[in-house]
Amino acid sequence: MIRVLASRWQGSVLVCGKCSRKLDGGFGVKGRTSLAKLLRAGLGVKKGRKAERGVVEVKCLGICPKNAVVMVDGARTDRWLLVPAGADTSEVLATLSDA
Repeated sequence: MIRVLASRWQGSVLVCGKCSRKLDGGFGVKGRTSLAKLLRAGLGVKKGRKAERGVVEVKCLGICPKNAVVMVDGARTDRWLLVPAGADTSEVLATLSDA
């Protein structure tokens, strides 16, 4: 039997965890913040399924760019984004749908 859990998520963002580990952070003022943490803070995302939007760090998306992190906006799955290390927070958030 399949159970269904209610969620308030209006969208989700997938962030490659392997790319994030290779950069050892790479974002934020001092360059030590991971992209997933930066997105959660920038979008004002709370933890769990009661948040309006979800940021999920996945194992590996298989692209593996140099000095960048792969990100997939769940609302626009037709395009995958390569976010270079040290990218501006406002620019990253602007690329997401309904940010």
